[in-house]
Amino acid sequence: MTTTDTHLLTLSCRNRPGIVAKVATHLFLHDANIQDAQQFDDEETGRFFMRVRFGLLSDAASPDELRQSFAEVATTFGMDWTMRPRREKQRVVIMVSRFDHCLTDILYRWRMGELDMEIVGIIANYPRETYAAHEFGDIPFDYLPITKETKPEQEAAVWRVVQERGADLVILARYMQVLSDDLATKLADRCINIHHSFLPGFKGAKPYHQAFERGVKLIGATAHYVTSDLDEGPIIEQDVERISHVDTPDDLVRKGRDIERRVLSRAIAWHLDGRVLRNGSKTVVFRD
Repeated sequence: MTTTDTHLLTLSCRNRPGIVAKVATHLFLHDANIQDAQQFDDEETGRFFMRVRFGLLSDAASPDELRQSFAEVATTFGMDWTMRPRREKQRVVIMVSRFDHCLTDILYRWRMGELDMEIVGIIANYPRETYAAHEFGDIPFDYLPITKETKPEQEAAVWRVVQERGADLVILARYMQVLSDDLATKLADRCINIHHSFLPGFKGAKPYHQAFERGVKLIGATAHYVTSDLDEGPIIEQDVERISHVDTPDDLVRKGRDIERRVLSRAIAWHLDGRVLRNGSKTVVFRD
């Protein structure tokens, strides 16, 4: 059985009988073959979530016609949904401050093909020479410094870059500035941040030093969607590492950098592949 291309369908709606049957039947009748399907029924909220990877069985099958016809199914069930070619790269803007370990990791994974995306811009509130060790190639670099007094103007410039570059996703790769409520709202469900804590604790400066002073036994990191509630957005991924009494603050910082890199990269990869669906203050993540 040969398919001409692979597409992704994601949807969520109020749960009721017949959703899976209707989706599968509709795809079958439009010459599509389901390659993978994952679903989740949230009994607490009564919401249903689904991710389907499918291929079209002939060149005659039209993705645009399938999308248009599926809109009727979506309306019937009141679905929030997307359908797109899986190979269609999302356009990404990365924001960074002085600490560049997450930026370094993202660029490496992107060049290795692990993060299938198009980087359309890097925005930093530090000058270009701060990242002299990096080779950005043709990626546009925007130095947008910020102070308390210039924050509205700086964020307006950030928003212009996002719009002009047609960015689908914004990544805060240890961008150490709090987004205003206005910008966070504009970037709802398409801005991912990495927070240096397994749970939203040890806020502010030197979180790993705070953890050291408290004698923690675990440190971690949390990747989440940005909302107007600081570091309280829907969680996408978390990870931890065990700490002992022999670890110094510098050890915690070093181990913390490793956790932050891998947690953020997973969250980005899952978002790019349509595996993360918003579920109120939480997320549904369809992992492999």
